[in-house]
Amino acid sequence: MKNKKLVPAITHNSRCLYYTQRMLALRDAMELLSGKWKVPIICTLSFRGKMRFTDLIQEVEGIAAKMLSKELQILEANELVTRTVCNTKPVTVEYEITEYGRTLDKILVDIVNWGHAHRNRIMPGQASKSIIALPLPSGVV
Repeated sequence: MKNKKLVPAITHNSRCLYYTQRMLALRDAMELLSGKWKVPIICTLSFRGKMRFTDLIQEVEGIAAKMLSKELQILEANELVTRTVCNTKPVTVEYEITEYGRTLDKILVDIVNWGHAHRNRIMPGQASKSIIALPLPSGVV
């Protein structure tokens, strides 16, 4: 019986702990990304790059300035977005996705591609045939 590796037994308690930890992580992610505006803001900054506040208002269709400001504060507090005050007259503020925020790129592209496939499956007559899967932004593995 030499070279036999001992594998710890997987108990009911360890499975429950593993499941609980995964569900907590999922809940944290869903809570951070939930709502109508966070994902469109992240996608816009991720795919368009650094943007001024006023440009973001125009790009994220339907968002009010007050709501954009609130959502950007939450994203900044969670280190997904950086805020830079430019030394200009009048003062301008620019927002940019962080490297940590870029870790969401692959997930968001996968969600968009799934959404296209789902739309084509559920509404084949209404879905645009010109919709194609999105490639990952450069530098995303």
